Amino acid sequence: MVKFSRMLLLALADVIGINVAYLIALLLRFDFDVESSVFAGFLAVYVANMGWITLIKLLIFWLFGLYNSLWKYAGIPELLKVVLAALATLAGVALFLTFTQQLLPRSVQLMAFVLDVFLIGGMRVGFRSVRNLRKPGALNLKAVQEAAKSGSPLERQQVRVMLVGAGDAGASMIKEIKNHQAYGRKAVVAVDDDPAKQGSRIAGVKIAGGRKDIQRLARQYRVDEIIIAIPSAGSKVIQEIINECSKTQCKMKTLPALIDLISDRVSISKLRDVEIEDLLGRDPVQVDLKEISGYLEGRIVMVTGGGGSIGSELCRQIARFRPRKLIALDIYENSVFELTQELRSAWPALELEAVIASVRDRQRMEEIFRRYTPHVVFHAAAHKHVPLMEFNSREAVLNNVLGTENLLELAEDHAVDRFVLISTDKAVNPTNVMGASKRMAEMLMQNKSRNSRTSYSAVRFGNVLGSNGSVLPIFRKQIENGGPVTVTHPEVTRYFMTIPEASQLVIQAGAMANGGEIFILDMGEPMKIMDLAENIIRMSGFTPYVDIDIVVTGLRPGEKLYEELLLDEEGILKTGHDKIYIGKPTPLPEALKRLLDDPEGMERLREDVCKMTDGEARAWLHRMVPNYKEASGKSPDKEG
Repeated sequence: MVKFSRMLLLALADVIGINVAYLIALLLRFDFDVESSVFAGFLAVYVANMGWITLIKLLIFWLFGLYNSLWKYAGIPELLKVVLAALATLAGVALFLTFTQQLLPRSVQLMAFVLDVFLIGGMRVGFRSVRNLRKPGALNLKAVQEAAKSGSPLERQQVRVMLVGAGDAGASMIKEIKNHQAYGRKAVVAVDDDPAKQGSRIAGVKIAGGRKDIQRLARQYRVDEIIIAIPSAGSKVIQEIINECSKTQCKMKTLPALIDLISDRVSISKLRDVEIEDLLGRDPVQVDLKEISGYLEGRIVMVTGGGGSIGSELCRQIARFRPRKLIALDIYENSVFELTQELRSAWPALELEAVIASVRDRQRMEEIFRRYTPHVVFHAAAHKHVPLMEFNSREAVLNNVLGTENLLELAEDHAVDRFVLISTDKAVNPTNVMGASKRMAEMLMQNKSRNSRTSYSAVRFGNVLGSNGSVLPIFRKQIENGGPVTVTHPEVTRYFMTIPEASQLVIQAGAMANGGEIFILDMGEPMKIMDLAENIIRMSGFTPYVDIDIVVTGLRPGEKLYEELLLDEEGILKTGHDKIYIGKPTPLPEALKRLLDDPEGMERLREDVCKMTDGEARAWLHRMVPNYKEASGKSPDKEG
């Protein structure tokens, strides 16, 4: 009904505009000599045919879609449509008059055409302006008052915006900014790498250069905010653009990826802050949701370490696939409590159990497996902090090695269908206790998979952005405190992935596993921690080494300059997923084989580890994991 009323209103306005145009054209043609008999004659011809001429023009306007356009977004394309429609009416009326053997001066018809463009187009632009003025806050009276009090022009109250990308998304965003002045933004300049676009204007905004000019143009145009409006661009391109934008002190925002905009038009509400995750320089991992749901839906799923960064995200992802029951197990009650509150709110129908237990407690874990009989186990419980484990080596063995062995044995005893171990790139050629203990867990998993009905697998990935104790929250906290930001070495590099990516990879691996695989993600290029620190400082609105200093503190005990994803002897196999690979199984070290071949070996180890010093625990790991080489060449303490 509203749409019909709008069309009728426009049509009535056009009726007035059409006839006013002809009357003005006749008056101009005869110099306003209304007493002239010639003027009276042509006026009589027009009046006699006024109905037909008006009807012809309205019909042509309708055919050109002038009554279907959303004129609140009117711009150059809409005005061009008015010009073309007016040309068509000029031809239509001329044909009608010729066919009926009547005459109106050609000059009158040409002037009527020009006046049609001004009147018909002007009414539509006016319609847009009136709608904009009726929006709440359109006049921004508060800003006007504040500007008046401060004695500064209103323009200074607006956020000056640079658009990166002058394609369809960029053009739409500029129009959005102009049509929604209440947001307090003003588009002042655009950049695009297409030389054909540079120097031209888009919706009145100059395209003044390419991405290499961002820093210069941000200063020249006094830019406050940069909007990256290239939703179709790949992660590598976005990374390069963000690196350029980071050299300015401007706030950065971006549009979601193209896939997220398919069903929605570009709008200011879709903008989000640029996050450090956008700097990974690779496209996110996509998972096969159908394959995943096939082994999770209707099943009992247990997640150990369920309150941790990876474990809690695993629980969130798993909840989407309607398991029969989800068991979140962790030793820390607070984190599990918060997770269960969140999940019960988001998934009221989910049958969720919060279990407080340690994977080191074999008897307690036996009770839990017997009570819940899980079909799928994701083992994320582990000690993961590298420097801490260097000084608490026995605890790393108890938790990461013996805790994993407890779960591996119980999974087989209770006929678990699938068991997925969360591992780390630090398990490759380990230089620290944490990495060596996780490599030991991988080998125990592969050994167990050789003769078992349970499908055992592991997932190995790099650092997880934003996880508890990881570099990102540490840097942000240091910045909040005014600095300095601490980096262990100027050349240290790491692979990074997001928490959702890590969790999705783990779930996908469970679907792909046949038994004994170590799945590895194609994580793109490693990132220098120094570059990461500088970018986080810039994205926080500061200048590195000026506002916030960066201090090099030296490598910590057990820390590598760079991480690896594969052992030299492992090699790599492709899977059906273009971003996921498999490391080939490797022979067990002789010391570990002897331990596993001894029927009493693991039981004695459980007793012996509790009596070990930290030095003895490290020595034991050296025997079990021959390629474990301490980074410093010696233990962090002398006693062991």
